[in-house]
Amino acid sequence: MSLFRKKSLDVLLAQAGDSKGLKRTLGPLSLVALGIGAIIGAGLFVRTAAASAEAAGPAVTLSFIVAAVGCVFAGLCYAEFAAMIPIAGSAYTYAYTTLGELVAWIIGWALIMEYALGAATVSIAWSEYLNQLLGGSIPYEWSHSPFEHVNEVLGSTISQFPSALAQMAKNGILLLSDADVKSLSPDLHALVSTHSGIVNLPSLIILLLLSLLLIKGTEESAIVNGVIVFVKVAIVLIFIAVGWHFINPANHTPYLIPEGTPGHEGFFKHGWGGVLGGAGIVFFAFIGFDAVSTAAQEAKNPAKDMPIGILGSLIICTVLYILFSWVLTGVAPYTDFVKAGKEASVAYAIDTYMQGYGWLSSLVTIGILAGFSSVILVMLLGQSRVFYTMATDGLLPKVFCALHPKFRTPYKSNMILFVFVGLFAAFIPGSVAGDLTSIGTLFAFVLVCVGVWILRRNDPGRPRPFKTPLVPLVPILGIVVCTAMIVSLDSTTLLTAFFWMIIGLIVYFGYSKNNSRLKS
Repeated sequence: MSLFRKKSLDVLLAQAGDSKGLKRTLGPLSLVALGIGAIIGAGLFVRTAAASAEAAGPAVTLSFIVAAVGCVFAGLCYAEFAAMIPIAGSAYTYAYTTLGELVAWIIGWALIMEYALGAATVSIAWSEYLNQLLGGSIPYEWSHSPFEHVNEVLGSTISQFPSALAQMAKNGILLLSDADVKSLSPDLHALVSTHSGIVNLPSLIILLLLSLLLIKGTEESAIVNGVIVFVKVAIVLIFIAVGWHFINPANHTPYLIPEGTPGHEGFFKHGWGGVLGGAGIVFFAFIGFDAVSTAAQEAKNPAKDMPIGILGSLIICTVLYILFSWVLTGVAPYTDFVKAGKEASVAYAIDTYMQGYGWLSSLVTIGILAGFSSVILVMLLGQSRVFYTMATDGLLPKVFCALHPKFRTPYKSNMILFVFVGLFAAFIPGSVAGDLTSIGTLFAFVLVCVGVWILRRNDPGRPRPFKTPLVPLVPILGIVVCTAMIVSLDSTTLLTAFFWMIIGLIVYFGYSKNNSRLKS
């Protein structure tokens, strides 16, 4: 049995026409909204400040452009495949027909890092921002994992602590690190209350609600997503319009972080190297446009609508990202984000430098919650569709491709996915995910670019409703840019991804290879 056996393109196209499969309900506007829903979320509101503080400085705007260029190259390749092969499964499906089963499995396994892990990570962030909007009314124990704890000092006793620590108090609460607690005298130590997490209930609740919505139907999910997208894009535009008047040109000078800046040692931490390093960080903000391709089997007219959905959402979000990052780094100096306000960077910038616009800070938090909600929705949609196709091919158990008799959605896959993602979100800290979501996506992008190039050479006469321009130049550039961003990620992330792939290969050789429908 060949590890690189390929799925016939004719078989895929016949599968796409199966009237008993997934229900075709999505038009071009729904697909564009689906892409925007997945793209604008945690990346825009959190990663902008992180990339600025850690690598690019004010030039994070250029980092967004670099990341967008890499995405455009990959997006053009995705658009050709999605219009040509309107099957759920995205990069996994495209690899199966061009690079063979083993590579397809590796991509499918990598996409779990993007979709399932991404959904879990964003749901944890959703929980944090909900609690912030509610003024911290959700007890720490019921909004954090058992592996997290906080050292807290309340009320008037804060004044008894060393002034350097007391000055960090906010809203009558002082949060201390474990190192700070150890350094305290016994009498002050007694004033510190330590709270340990039990389960992150808010993240579980949002995952359950969105999973039930997906089970009900893709059309209903698209309607809800469209409403959410309208709300969050409106809020982003309001911040850009208002914040533009508070830009301090001095914050954009110097534009690139100078060599020798403390804390920015290393090629990817300053100058043009920092721009590239920042691109690897903010790339997370572009994850999602490829999720549109997972819904190809549910598009009404995939040959025409899929390229519009993929490229349209990518272009709209890129323009918003460039404007947003320019305003944010203009309102607040990037050095502020090194320690203060990184996770709530927009609210921090508004509260600190835009006096009188407190209402906008609350509005941004609502926008963030809306953004996170739509990202989770599309990530869960994408993962269930990838599982659906892998199970149809025999590489996963059949339970993942079972369709609801009425709604024609992969409801069992959605339920299993809720349990898997929910366990991660409820009991594992969000920081564990790191940049794994980005590396899984970048890897898929590289192989999709390779796949377009190979299929053009091996089957040039095949009808292509949308053609990637300048092949092989565009695929090669996509491969180069995305590979460069993978290399720029930290070694811990790369090592973790390597071990994740080892686990995937064990699953493939232990189950999938022997149960494949292509088994001879």
